[in-house]
Amino acid sequence: MLNRRMLRIKVFKVLFSYAGNRGMTLNEALSEFNTSCEAARDLYLLMLQIIPTLEKEARGRIEAARRKINPTEAELHPNMKFAENKVAAVLEDDPDFRKIISRKKISWDSYDAFIRQAFDSISRKEYFAQYMSSGEKSLQEDAELWARIFEEEFEDNAELEKILEELSIYWNDDLAYSLMHCCRAMDGIAHTGRWDFPPLYQSEILKKKGKDVSDDKDFAVKLLKCAFGRFDEYNAMTAAAVNRWDLDRLVASDAVLIVLGLAEAENFDDIPVKVTINEYVDIAKYYSTPKSSSFVNATLDGIIRKMVGDGRITKR
Repeated sequence: MLNRRMLRIKVFKVLFSYAGNRGMTLNEALSEFNTSCEAARDLYLLMLQIIPTLEKEARGRIEAARRKINPTEAELHPNMKFAENKVAAVLEDDPDFRKIISRKKISWDSYDAFIRQAFDSISRKEYFAQYMSSGEKSLQEDAELWARIFEEEFEDNAELEKILEELSIYWNDDLAYSLMHCCRAMDGIAHTGRWDFPPLYQSEILKKKGKDVSDDKDFAVKLLKCAFGRFDEYNAMTAAAVNRWDLDRLVASDAVLIVLGLAEAENFDDIPVKVTINEYVDIAKYYSTPKSSSFVNATLDGIIRKMVGDGRITKR
């Protein structure tokens, strides 16, 4: 599930915490990293659980309308297409999905207002009206609807962001990635008729497909250990490379990104220098100042060139 970009970001966040709390031990840092990775998959499961939750909301509204004293003909004979969508049935009938949702206590029960708001928003959309009026009833059409909902309804949703902040400190910035995997799950369900619990690391998925890839967890753990263990050394190299600047004047996020870039460049001989630099430049665009990407790029490039010249960095 988690690719190397996401793993680099998670290692960066742990190392950033260490930069602000030098009393953190390596074991604590590794534990924090593992918890953060597991939390990303938990968020994916939470967003999938919204499917049967919204189906239940639709059924509840239909039943309430039927029980009215003088229901209309439309209320007595409603369009049940969404309330009987096949994707919700796939998830609810899957023993693995039910088991993990129960074990992790993943639920929307405390957020009825948000569920009502989400259903109201979805039901007003043109794509939903087209779905409801279509004469087709198929798993593929239902899966396509849910993919559209994941794409359009939940990202940049202020109310959802508040809920996620309440539920977990680890879900900050993970929503878009989790929604992407929800869309992939819809594609998988449409083609196979079942849901598969995703391995935590992308390399595990690729290995199952017979591809010869290095282990992503090993990569991330080694990166964190190398950056953690030589943090002061790499920090000092950064300060020396920036003319007349000291560490206190460096933006903390920039300094941590440079430390990570140096750790990766020196300790992973199978990853090209250009790939390493580009990765941390891209992360800087989202997690630091507007000028940080060019600063990280120039600083990493200069220090790595010197390390190559000194024979400290060699690549296969």
